[in-house]
Amino acid sequence: MNFFEELLSNYMLTTAVSSWLAAQVIKTAIDAYFNKGINWERMTGSGGMPSSHSSFVVSIATAAALQYGIASSMFAVCFALASVVMYDATGVRRETGKQAVLLNKILEDNPFNWRPEEFEMKLKEYVGHTPLQVFMGALLGIGMAFLVKSHYPWI
Repeated sequence: MNFFEELLSNYMLTTAVSSWLAAQVIKTAIDAYFNKGINWERMTGSGGMPSSHSSFVVSIATAAALQYGIASSMFAVCFALASVVMYDATGVRRETGKQAVLLNKILEDNPFNWRPEEFEMKLKEYVGHTPLQVFMGALLGIGMAFLVKSHYPWI
């Protein structure tokens, strides 16, 4: 078996990558619909609907549950990782995005026209998620784990 065959035979990894890709495509399509044009940065960027981080980690946790069972150490580790990632997405990362919006506004409205070189670029505002975005990413992750499993009959 060559490298690529081995890689594709890894159900958990294939599930996670497929789930991330599906979330990024959906996120880009939703953004294009609402903004009347495609912003290709959305394909790799964070933030937005659905959360690709949540989709990624929940899909791998679901795949671990399906492949090894919910009593397995593999599922426990994946579940813990998913919990931390989703908590972080709605907590710290979301607050970071809110702060970036405010700081960008302050720099834009700066009455003194003081623009040091390091502030010439806008701060990234799409970094966190609302609870709904995280929830929808989690649902997508669960669905993708079951969808991908249909291509792995030995699981």
